[in-house]
Amino acid sequence: MADRTSPLPPRPDSSPARSWWGWGALDQALSDAECASLAALVPGAAGTPLPVPSIASLDLPPVRVGAPAPLAHLLSSAPADRASHTYGKAFRDVVRALYGDMAAAPDLVGHPRDERDVVDLLDWAAGADVAVVPYGAGSSVVGGVEYRAGVHSGVLSLDLSGLDRVLETDRVSRAARIQAGALGPGLESQLRPHGLTLRHFPQSFAFSTLGGWLATRAGGHYATLHTHIDDLVESLRVVTPSGVSQSLRVPGSGAGPSPDRLFLGSEGTLGIITEAWMRLQDRPTHRASASVVFERFPDAVEAVRTIAQSGLHPANCRLLDPGEAALSGVATGGGSVLVLGVESAHGPVESRLAELVALARDHGGSPAEEPPAAGGSALGAWRSAFLRMPYLRDGLARMGVISETFETACTWDRFPELYEAVHRDVGAAVQKVTGASALVNCRFTHVYPDGPAPYFTVIAPGRRGSEVAMWDEIKAAAMETLGEHAATVTHHHAVGRDHRPGYDRQRPEPFALALRAAKRALDPAGILNPGVLFDAATT
Repeated sequence: MADRTSPLPPRPDSSPARSWWGWGALDQALSDAECASLAALVPGAAGTPLPVPSIASLDLPPVRVGAPAPLAHLLSSAPADRASHTYGKAFRDVVRALYGDMAAAPDLVGHPRDERDVVDLLDWAAGADVAVVPYGAGSSVVGGVEYRAGVHSGVLSLDLSGLDRVLETDRVSRAARIQAGALGPGLESQLRPHGLTLRHFPQSFAFSTLGGWLATRAGGHYATLHTHIDDLVESLRVVTPSGVSQSLRVPGSGAGPSPDRLFLGSEGTLGIITEAWMRLQDRPTHRASASVVFERFPDAVEAVRTIAQSGLHPANCRLLDPGEAALSGVATGGGSVLVLGVESAHGPVESRLAELVALARDHGGSPAEEPPAAGGSALGAWRSAFLRMPYLRDGLARMGVISETFETACTWDRFPELYEAVHRDVGAAVQKVTGASALVNCRFTHVYPDGPAPYFTVIAPGRRGSEVAMWDEIKAAAMETLGEHAATVTHHHAVGRDHRPGYDRQRPEPFALALRAAKRALDPAGILNPGVLFDAATT
């Protein structure tokens, strides 16, 4: 039977104050001194950090559309709201914010409190020719929340953070009905009293929402098996300009094409996800981890392939190449490091970890000595670096250093050539654009029996005032390289606007025709997140 939450539980604890211009929490941003110290590691970086402009100093464009009286209580044109909803958190977003470029600021920010408010705001926007850009917590790194179309009378950023409750739990079936605006920590805090967890922990966990995860097909905690949020969806409820879609809540179905699959990954272009029934798990109580060092990266890759095809399904299976291992502080001796983790809510996991380590040892790996502290030294160092990296990226941006990350997936047979091509071709593009050599690192975020999901980091000095143009050229070169080697343009960061060229080449044309037809049927006025997945004027 279901435990119905009535009345609604208290709202979850508020998240820390967030930066309007950069990643994450305000109190975690690097100081000027820390920025300068970090940039000393990059030859050619600027000597002083760009100052962070105050919101009061920003030159925001005039508001072009007024709030209608019946909806005025849901809408804001306050400078702080408009500035903080202008961009996501990609490198080019952070740099433009630092330079005070607010040309893309929305006219209004909507704060619906429930689904009825979402319907009312969409009805008004469709009639007023106002574009609607759904906004969860703004952690997009692909231009997913920035309006660029320039063909509408106004722009509304629709902030769903007010829809943040776990509405209903079904302990028997291990599922919950959750509103789309729930941030990761708040969602988990509401599930904890039931002994349940969604167990979806992307790097943006504290600064992203369930609806954002669903709309972008986000990758989460598990490196194998249940890698994407898709795997955890039981049913979706979506508000479209043409009506509300509610899929049947069942564990599985063969009844035609899946309505949920239509909206998963649609990035707010077909409708606004307002809630979802999500599959949950018992909270794990047994955990074990280990790290394995390899002298040769190709041996480490073969070890991971064997593990991915073993059926042992480790929760964590992150491989760091020598550069990434050094950058993360996990290893400094020039070796590659494989971080393994297993977990269970039902019984000990040490024997499964031992099997995984044995497979790695068979391929030349040497298990690292780990202290008894939870997580071990390599895992602890990797986790700390993983969570801290976006703040370091922002610090480098303030010092004129270009930092680009892009992730993909390919089959195992294609990976060696792809790895070499990225270092060669993207490295050559960086040399051409910046006049300097790039640091190019790689790690595996997720792995499958048929291939890995490599995540590349590129760092190089830029030129003050030209950082965005230089980043754009490097990004284009990276997408070209991925396309040439039959790798996806994105594994878990979504398409947004930045990945559109690569997505247009990757998407089969018959599917594109069907998707455009769905767009016309569900959003006839063309107001939903124009420019994402489709050209705003040609859908």
